[in-house]
Amino acid sequence: MPSYSYQAPCCSLKLEFSPEQKLKAIHWQTPFSEALPNLTGFWAKQLDSYFNGSLQKFNYPPSTDGTAFQQKVWQVIADIPYGQIVTYGDIARVLNSSPRAVGQACGKNPLPIIIPCHRVVSASGLGGFSLSTNAFELNIKRWLLKHEGATW
Repeated sequence: MPSYSYQAPCCSLKLEFSPEQKLKAIHWQTPFSEALPNLTGFWAKQLDSYFNGSLQKFNYPPSTDGTAFQQKVWQVIADIPYGQIVTYGDIARVLNSSPRAVGQACGKNPLPIIIPCHRVVSASGLGGFSLSTNAFELNIKRWLLKHEGATW
């Protein structure tokens, strides 16, 4: 899969594309990640627009690579308005599921930022991010929420 790097204000991103150039995944990169060519074109412009505050919703369908349940969760997440937050429990009630199952589906989201799983928080606080509770990912989640003006 062709991969490219994008330097966001909060972190470096690795974007993976199918051979047909369809965006397949976004990963957080650490400073010691592999060197990749810089992202250019449509997705660079979209991300630039998001990070400069002029784009609030990406018009891109959630991945079809997940389970049927994951796809339902990702669609609900895609519809959370910019700057708003919901809890894992809120989504669980909509889907007649459990907060834990929703959290696991959030963590499997292959397109963070595009499908804004950072807008989903725990009933008791920030919650995890990208199936992690380490400081690196949680700081990205905090940054993204602050960037959007969300409070929790």
